[in-house]
Amino acid sequence: MVNPLQYLTDTIEFPPVNTANEDGLLAAGGDLAINRLILAYKSGIFPWFEDDRLPLWWSPDPRMVLFPNELKVSKSMRKLLRDKTFSVTKNTCFSKIIHECATMPRDGQAGTWITKKMQNAYLELHHIGMAHSYEVWLDAILVGGLYGIDLGTVFCGESMFSKVSNASKYGFITMVQELAAQNYKLIDCQVYTEHLESLGAREIDRDSFLKFLD
Repeated sequence: MVNPLQYLTDTIEFPPVNTANEDGLLAAGGDLAINRLILAYKSGIFPWFEDDRLPLWWSPDPRMVLFPNELKVSKSMRKLLRDKTFSVTKNTCFSKIIHECATMPRDGQAGTWITKKMQNAYLELHHIGMAHSYEVWLDAILVGGLYGIDLGTVFCGESMFSKVSNASKYGFITMVQELAAQNYKLIDCQVYTEHLESLGAREIDRDSFLKFLD
């Protein structure tokens, strides 16, 4: 039996994640208020929708995650890291990173889910210390980066961009190594992609993922 899509009210709450449909769609509506976003991420839920539409809230099963000690670094990437081909900074230009992620053309995508409202909401999360960006530089020029939500021992990756080959991968690997040194449990990658799998990410069931959030 397929559960009917549930619509959120002004009350900051979500239905149980096990009521999501087979694609992981849990609910629609509500807003991008900071308290709602924080509750969502702490509950294993994230927003993903197109501009000018109702917010859609997702909690997929299985969940794509990366355990820091399972990070795969190719021989070519190890050389780039060894040679310090790029430099990586943290939280030096969050708004620029999220804007670049939103406007970077992507294969098979006509638009972006990182709407202006979404950018403003995550910028607020950044201002209270819950959203972080990693910037990748080549000769003082911004060539890649990524951002996500920091839950203390779990980092929820949201999006990344790259203007030159390997820039975003370089930033991602640097971030994972930093989080590993700080004893983070895992990086939430949300849904499967071949690119993430090549870096060592794998799928786990939703219940197991939620235990890490607890």
